[in-house]
Amino acid sequence: MDFAYSGRTAELAEKLYAFMDEHVYPAEKVYDRQIAENDNPHEQPQVMRDLQATAREQGLWNLFMAHDGLGAGLTNLEYAPLAEIVGRSIIGNEAINCSAPDTGNMEILAMYGTEAQKQQWLMPLLNCDIRSAFAMTEPDVASSDARNIGTTILRDGDEYVINGHKWYSSGVLDPDCKLMIVMGKSDPDGPAYRQQSMILVPTDAAGVEVVRDLPMLGYHDRLGHGEVTFTDVRVPAENMLGEEGDGFAIAQGRLGPGRMHYAMRGIGIAERALEMMCQRAQDRVAFGEPLAKRGVVREWIARSRIEIDQIRLLTFKAAWLMDTRGNAAARSEVAAIKVSAMETAHKVVDRAVQTYGAAGVSDDNVLGRFFALTRALQIADGPTEVHLRTMARLELKKYTPTPTEA
Repeated sequence: MDFAYSGRTAELAEKLYAFMDEHVYPAEKVYDRQIAENDNPHEQPQVMRDLQATAREQGLWNLFMAHDGLGAGLTNLEYAPLAEIVGRSIIGNEAINCSAPDTGNMEILAMYGTEAQKQQWLMPLLNCDIRSAFAMTEPDVASSDARNIGTTILRDGDEYVINGHKWYSSGVLDPDCKLMIVMGKSDPDGPAYRQQSMILVPTDAAGVEVVRDLPMLGYHDRLGHGEVTFTDVRVPAENMLGEEGDGFAIAQGRLGPGRMHYAMRGIGIAERALEMMCQRAQDRVAFGEPLAKRGVVREWIARSRIEIDQIRLLTFKAAWLMDTRGNAAARSEVAAIKVSAMETAHKVVDRAVQTYGAAGVSDDNVLGRFFALTRALQIADGPTEVHLRTMARLELKKYTPTPTEA
């Protein structure tokens, strides 16, 4: 394993660091203020449109996309450090058109979409002319087990009819969101992992209703996490993504790289929180000396550095395995980074909050939002316990029960 940056990654990393310092960090408070001033808080603020124009000019656009010559063509290992850099800001990913759920949606459209689907949906997404949502999670079942999903996608002549109830459908409140990728059952009586399909649903289709926007621990995301109902929604049969019954396999293909992206962004969050903690510890005086002189604070800082470096190396290993042996060979490592990156990021942010004291729980800095996000992401994209279950199952497969003596 060689984790040294490729020439392309080193070049892009240098440009990204400059882009973040010169444009993204100064825009964070402007972004929040413009959202607060908008009549529709889910509308993309002008400062983000300006950031995206600058990113395009600098060649910092669609860096995640590696399919069909549509993006930068980077490997997972090449992209991983770049995801960490932009992950240091809540708005960094959106600024370079590398934010969920669009990244995963674009990847599966590139992998499974027909040429017509790519022209209608993928190209506008790559250009950021539209946004998209992903509708898999349901309020009435444990959706981490896809076999539980109750939404139906049933064939009726040249159309499919969709009925169901989704929530935390990320991105659906954005006025630019024109497409939902919906997962449901097309063959409820089929084999367990061939019952599910994914289908492309325009957000303005008759029978689609966005019931409400859902917060995450009190924070409302600009793109929105929608509760959505589907009542006799009809779409053309050609809107099926892949073949009937491919839904579970497509979901696995979508979520593997996505979890690597989340892990690196989590590392970026942890790095920024550690920087903030160190600076606060140097500047803040209590009981006659800086907090940095206190043994407990020094231990927080040291442990944070150890833990961040550990998860970065594990994430690089997972990315390397995905590149060299395929996503299936990296299943255990991908599960591990999803667990460890978010737990570590949350832990480091928590220490930073404690170091900041009252300011740490205010809205005057980014720590509160980081705290909520890193906690929520221990549930999103599969809860921690499901990933641990996967890892344990894969580990136990290496062993057989010891025969008992008669």
